[in-house]
Amino acid sequence: MEPFPQRQLFGGAISTTFPLRFEDVSNIREVPDHQEVFVDPARDESLIIELLEMKHDVPDEGSATWFLQDLATEQGAEGNIVTDQSAVFEAQGLGYGNTPSVITTAAAQMAISKGRQGREAQNLVKVYLANLRLKGVQTDVLITAYEPVFISPSSESARSVGAGLTVPAADSGRTPMADVFKQVVATFRINDWNLFGAATV
Repeated sequence: MEPFPQRQLFGGAISTTFPLRFEDVSNIREVPDHQEVFVDPARDESLIIELLEMKHDVPDEGSATWFLQDLATEQGAEGNIVTDQSAVFEAQGLGYGNTPSVITTAAAQMAISKGRQGREAQNLVKVYLANLRLKGVQTDVLITAYEPVFISPSSESARSVGAGLTVPAADSGRTPMADVFKQVVATFRINDWNLFGAATV
C-alpha cells in the first residue's frame, strides 16, 4: 500500500508511524499544546494524539470505551454504537521505571457535525480510540482516528470530499483507517520522558 514513515510528535519526545498524506494541522491553525492533530483533507480522515492527566476514577477495564463515550457527548454525537472493545493489555516497551503501562482500544460509529454546523449536517463517522495509560507518569494518552463513512450534503466536508458514501481507502490506493490506527498504536514510542515532567530513568 502506502509507506508509513516515522513521524515526530511533541517536539520529538514521542514518535510513531503513519502516512504522509496526514498533514500537521498546526501548520494551518493553532492546536492546544497537549494535542497533535493530523488530517488527510482529500478523505476528511483525521488522527489526534492527546495527553491528559490520568483519570483515576476510570478503571483500566473499558477505559477506551469510557473516553469514546465522553468524546461522543462532548461532540454532541448521536447514535453512538460501540462496535468493538479490547481487553486490557500491558503496553510493551512503554513502562516507566518499574511501573508498567496498559492499553485498551475501542471503536464506535456515530453521527457528528463538523465545527459549529448543526444536526442537519451530521456525517456518519467511524471512530477508533486507544487509551494508553502511562501509570508511572500519571498520564492518559488518547490516540483517536476518525474515518467518515457517509458525508451529509449539508456538511462543509461535502465540498472537498463529496457527499454520500465515502470511497473505500483501498479503492484509491490508500491504507484503510483501521490499519493506520493499528500501526500508530503498534509503533508508538516515548523518546523523552521529560515531556511528562519525569526524571530520566
